[in-house]
Amino acid sequence: MKAFRYASPYAEHDVVALLGDRRSASEVLAGGTDLVSLMKQMIVTPELVVSVTRVDSMRGIQADSGGVTIGAATTLDELLDSPHLDDYQAVKQAIRGIGSMQLQCQGTLGGELCQRPRCWYFRRGQGLLAEQGRLVAEGENRYHAIFGNAGPAKFVSASRVAPALIALGARVRVIGPAPTDETVMPVEFLYRTPKQEGQRETILEPRQIVTHVHIPPAQESANATYEVHRSAGPEDPLTAAAAALTIHGGMVQQARIVLGQVAPTPWISDEAAQSILGHPVNEQTALDAGHAAVSHATPLSDNRYKVQLARVSVQRAILLAAGLETGGF
Repeated sequence: MKAFRYASPYAEHDVVALLGDRRSASEVLAGGTDLVSLMKQMIVTPELVVSVTRVDSMRGIQADSGGVTIGAATTLDELLDSPHLDDYQAVKQAIRGIGSMQLQCQGTLGGELCQRPRCWYFRRGQGLLAEQGRLVAEGENRYHAIFGNAGPAKFVSASRVAPALIALGARVRVIGPAPTDETVMPVEFLYRTPKQEGQRETILEPRQIVTHVHIPPAQESANATYEVHRSAGPEDPLTAAAAALTIHGGMVQQARIVLGQVAPTPWISDEAAQSILGHPVNEQTALDAGHAAVSHATPLSDNRYKVQLARVSVQRAILLAAGLETGGF
């Protein structure tokens, strides 16, 4: 690990002020479950690490009639334990799926949303785009993207919680680059598909940080997350899906379906949502939504199996949200 300077400010504006103008010069530290390993492998080599763990305004969970607001430095196990999140089972199910008490206790919501891709080319120092996608296209790509992979970016978004938050209509508060600058945006706007080296998988500039996440009232939303895993434990899922449904009179009036682990960004499936609108939730309509979700998939040479798993993820997320048997384990 390269030697670095360390700062631990107490205020949000001090965090922004300390961060440098060059992305490679400084990094934000929350739980450290991702950043520390990247630094050990010399994938990132910051001159300064700025911790947000002492910024009290970025911790905690507050609920009122307008929904729930969560500080980005709040740990994942605090979310699991909070009764304020009981109406947002999609979020809790995604966190439980991590399968590691250590990661849940140490990891933070902001860190989870902003964790770097698990692509092994990136993690071996071959760049986020791995020679403009050539290494992935011609090499081992069984865990890579089946959507949004026409360009050089073929990794999959690493966040487990983002699909659930997007399905629920959550928003993030971002501050910077000036200490007084503040932007609130839908969670999906936080992510982008990089086109050239030097760009990252989020829109955050060097002096910007996520401080809070706001989830609107669940009201009558039935929501769930379903992940397909290789095995038990903390490994990333092969595919995942989050569903948020509004059901009246037995019919789906509103729907939002978001897939995870299948594209460089969390993948919103309008096709799946449209497929189930105006229909009851049952095995057949959930199956139809699953087929609609993968109708435009573009698998690579070794990951066609993920198309079927993504279909299953959508089907079972919908059934789980409606309180029906999924047929899974």
